Amino acid sequence: MNDAIVLRRQTAFWLAALAFLMLSLWLTAEVLLPFVAGMALAYLFNPLAARLERLGIGRTVASLIAMFVFVMCFIVLLLLIMPILIGQLGALIENLPSYVSKLQSLLADPSSPWLRKVLGENFVAPDASLGDLVKQSAGWLSTFLKSLWSGGQTLISVVSLIVITPVVAFYLLCDWDRMIAAVDSWIPLENRETVRELGRQIDVAIAGFVRGQATVCLLLGSFYAVSLSLTGLNFGLLIGLVSGIITFIPYIGSMTGLLLAICVAVAQFLPEWQWIVVVIVIFFVGQFIEGYILAPKLVGESVGLHPVWLMFALFAFGYLFGFVGLLLAVPLAAAIGVLARFGLKRYLASAYYRGEDNPVVPMKPTRAPESVD
Repeated sequence: MNDAIVLRRQTAFWLAALAFLMLSLWLTAEVLLPFVAGMALAYLFNPLAARLERLGIGRTVASLIAMFVFVMCFIVLLLLIMPILIGQLGALIENLPSYVSKLQSLLADPSSPWLRKVLGENFVAPDASLGDLVKQSAGWLSTFLKSLWSGGQTLISVVSLIVITPVVAFYLLCDWDRMIAAVDSWIPLENRETVRELGRQIDVAIAGFVRGQATVCLLLGSFYAVSLSLTGLNFGLLIGLVSGIITFIPYIGSMTGLLLAICVAVAQFLPEWQWIVVVIVIFFVGQFIEGYILAPKLVGESVGLHPVWLMFALFAFGYLFGFVGLLLAVPLAAAIGVLARFGLKRYLASAYYRGEDNPVVPMKPTRAPESVD
């Protein structure tokens, strides 16, 4: 009976702590972005700083080197790629109404009987109201993208993000080991080993997915960008990189990139169907490379994040907390998944499940493989 009371109290405490954390995130979401991004950056570069420290370099100097590497890569990216991406994005916004109008004309073209058979007579009927609706939608979307592009600084302070994030990451890297030791010292002695093991499992899940999937997105985005640019597709570099980045969202990311590329290809290349087929083949090859080569090698099967759970977490946290929620979705989803599996194991080992009067039997989680620094 006493064990059951203790269990209920612990459950109530952690649920209250979770509710307090969610409320704090919701109240401070507007100013959290540079700090959450700095924390994510520190987590990503902590293995590099740890390796430099093992080579005899002081922690402060190692953290400074890690941040210097990041800043240099970021500057090179800005100088080499950003001007091209900005130019292509501006051109895409300007040409979007004409592209949509051309696609609508193709759908309403009476000389396309194959399209009528696929989509149905009513869907592609050459109705003037349909054309007006599509043109109005295209104009609204173009206006929205222009306002977002010109006024996006009101939503996210780019200056604070660029300046504050590396500073926050540097200080967190310097104090990383001390912070971990301090948090570890707060854990009750009776549960310390269990909490440590859960922390290791969460670290393995987060590191395995975030670092592995980030590498997959980078490689896949490079493949799409180069391949689509070589086909001569307008905005191929922009579409390819965006398709690679949003691959972070399973299935939805790749399908979004494929549909965007097909729409641009149809509007640009028609009636030369061979180039449209080439664009489709590029995405299928990319999906094959991701599914059978990159993801198994870089992400692995032991991460424990089901694609459906990950998609739900990204949409839910993104809806609640905006861009900050997207940054927090993966680590929080990984942590919740580890804790849910641990709770399920304890439940299956408890008297509540077996229908016995025996007290709850504490159960330590299965030891996960050590995270590779």
